[in-house]
Amino acid sequence: MAKGILGRKLGMTQIFNEDGTVVPVTVLEAGPCTVVQKKSVETDGYNSIQVGFGEVKRARVNKPRQGHFDRAGVEPLRHLREFKVDNPEEYEVGQVIKVDVFAPGEKVHVTGTSRGKGFAGPMKRWGFARGPMSHGSKYHRGTGSLMTLMTRVPRGRKMPGRMGGERVTVRNLEVVRVDPERNLLLVKGAVPGVRGGLVTIRGADR
Repeated sequence: MAKGILGRKLGMTQIFNEDGTVVPVTVLEAGPCTVVQKKSVETDGYNSIQVGFGEVKRARVNKPRQGHFDRAGVEPLRHLREFKVDNPEEYEVGQVIKVDVFAPGEKVHVTGTSRGKGFAGPMKRWGFARGPMSHGSKYHRGTGSLMTLMTRVPRGRKMPGRMGGERVTVRNLEVVRVDPERNLLLVKGAVPGVRGGLVTIRGADR
C-alpha cells in the first residue's frame, strides 16, 4: 500500500536521542485524511486515490464540490489531493488514513509552498556578485548585461523579480517520531512553508 497523507506544518523544535544527541525536527500535524474518490486505469487512465484534509463549513464549499462530497458520502473537506497508487482497490471511499501509516526510521518526501520573500534583486534572488564599491565605480548591485539579442532579452534570463512562494519538495527526510493520539509526525530537518501551511507527505518509495 502506497503511503501518502496531507498535513500542516506546526513549527520546529528539537528532541534528544537516548545517547544525548540533539536532533532538530519539524512537527507536522498529519491527517486524518478521508478517501473521497478512487481512480483506475479503466475509468480515468491511471490509478490513484483522492484524499481530503481539514474541516470546513459546508457554506464555504461551492455547489460542484458539495456534490462531489455528497456522491462520496463524506463531509466536506478543505483540501483535496491525489496520490498515485498501484492498487486502488486496496482502498475504500470514506476510509480514514491516519499518521500511523508511517513508522520511525522511514524516509519521506515532504512538499510545501516556500515562504514568499517579495520582490528581490539579482544578488539576493540568484546570488550574483556585486561590483566594485570604490575607485569611482558606479556599478554596485546591478543586474549586469542582459545579453540583448535581436533587440530582445533571451528567455530565462536571471533578473530581479518575485522570490519565494514556490512549490518545493524536500526529499528523504527521516521520520523520528510518530504520535498517533495527537496526529503528529516529527521529521528530521526543515520543511518548506510557514507555520500552518499545507504540506503533502509521501513515502520515499513514490
